[in-house]
Amino acid sequence: MNKKIASISLDLDNQWSYMKIHGDIGWDNYPSYLNIFIPHVLKVLDELELKITFFIVGKDADNPGNLPYLKMISDSGHEIGNHSYHHESWLQTYSKTEIEKEINQAEEAIIRATGQKPFGFRGPGFSWSQDLLEVLAEKDYKFDASTLPTYIGPLARLYYFWKSDLSKEEKKERKELFGSFKEGFRSLKPYYHRLKSGKKILEIPVTTIPVFKVPFHLSYLLYLSGISIILMKIYLYIALFMCRITRTRPSFLLHPLDLIGGDQVKELAFFPGMNISSDRKVKVFKTVIKALKKRYKLVGMNNFCLKYIQDQH
Repeated sequence: MNKKIASISLDLDNQWSYMKIHGDIGWDNYPSYLNIFIPHVLKVLDELELKITFFIVGKDADNPGNLPYLKMISDSGHEIGNHSYHHESWLQTYSKTEIEKEINQAEEAIIRATGQKPFGFRGPGFSWSQDLLEVLAEKDYKFDASTLPTYIGPLARLYYFWKSDLSKEEKKERKELFGSFKEGFRSLKPYYHRLKSGKKILEIPVTTIPVFKVPFHLSYLLYLSGISIILMKIYLYIALFMCRITRTRPSFLLHPLDLIGGDQVKELAFFPGMNISSDRKVKVFKTVIKALKKRYKLVGMNNFCLKYIQDQH
């Protein structure tokens, strides 16, 4: 049986970006755990014979201490994407000129660090705008992957504000974080944005459960596994069943804290889910990948994009 392809990607958010999101003092010293996380995740991916897309933050690519580890990603045969330069989840509030600078700075740093030119982009915090899409199209990016079609964005934002130490000004700056209720009406399948300039760019949404539009990326599955591994598997199987009957090919999302625990990154032990050990997280991840592999051929997003474009012609 010829399996349909599905894509796997990881947003390489660093220690400082989690601290920045949380409003913690010291984030602007740019502390990094990439020296711990990258060898860890590459070992796990090698064991699974899996090649994925890493969306890299430009500021990290500009840090000399991170360079050997970022180069390990491309040297291991994984794909590289652009995750902005400053990793600010209010990117949609930037002017077009500011967006151009953000994308260019990140791209230049990522090329220097990895030797790969990214041709896909994901906005931090699923942030995007028409100006962003125009900039990406002008720079010949092949796809954007910034949308998360779910109705629960406002609830996620409220929870985030409740758990953070942000000031009123910082909360105001982040008032559109995770999008609005209407994001749930967006398509789960890839589609083209037709832009005012006459250009177009492919959108590959992060997959949520079809019809219900609730997330099932690894962060959510890990949370459920903490309640019951059986409950987690049921939720995952429902998600994959709904993808199959609606002919939705998953774009499955990972974050670093999905695969590493407070046992290895003690500075982030206070974050939700960091009380779960790295070994347990990896075990859950392998269970999820086994279920995905049974149904799909798993590839990076660049390969998924190229196959999609090829199929349209």
